[in-house]
Amino acid sequence: MTDNSFLVTDRNKVKRTPLRGAYDREAVYAVLDACQICHVGYVVEGQPYVTPTIFWRDGDTLYWHGSSASRMLRTVKAGVDVCVTASLFDGWVMARSGFHHSANYRSVMAFGKAAPLETEAEKDAALKLMMDGLFPGRWEEIRPATKQELKGTTVVRMEIDQASAKVRNGPPVDDDEDYALPVWAGVLPARQVCEAPVADPKLNSGIAFPENLAGYLPK
Repeated sequence: MTDNSFLVTDRNKVKRTPLRGAYDREAVYAVLDACQICHVGYVVEGQPYVTPTIFWRDGDTLYWHGSSASRMLRTVKAGVDVCVTASLFDGWVMARSGFHHSANYRSVMAFGKAAPLETEAEKDAALKLMMDGLFPGRWEEIRPATKQELKGTTVVRMEIDQASAKVRNGPPVDDDEDYALPVWAGVLPARQVCEAPVADPKLNSGIAFPENLAGYLPK
């Protein structure tokens, strides 16, 4: 545990295979920053819900947004307890027994209370932060948001009170006596890849694919 780690309590402590857990901000943020989608968990009148959404991070703060009519956003902006999870699947782990088959993954669970951004300027700045993180240079190319669009959009921020990361990587861990079995074992790696861009059918002729999106071209 370092001074740059989140406080560990029963709420965020990794109990199952605790050696895979990490609480330092560097480990937690490495996973969050590699994800595009998170799942927001909350309770409405005793009924739990989990809503997937795009999110972004600035320091110890998570942001997400959506329609002002969204049940999830109307609920969490009231200051209820929120649990945000994000995960990445890195491959199947093939063992010599069914019991020890597994998956390699990176995941984070973060806790806090969400609050809405109230002014148009706050919303605009937060949305620019999202765009700059995903597509550097894009914000300057596109039309600015209108007052009506900002009014119809809710943006919330959540200061991360506590968080933990949990990561599994590497080969299978079999029972000692099973290593002699004539069974193939190892890892089937998996990763998300970008495919070739597909232009909008209504795109005006002569508009080239922007250089600032080159990172999204197939490798």
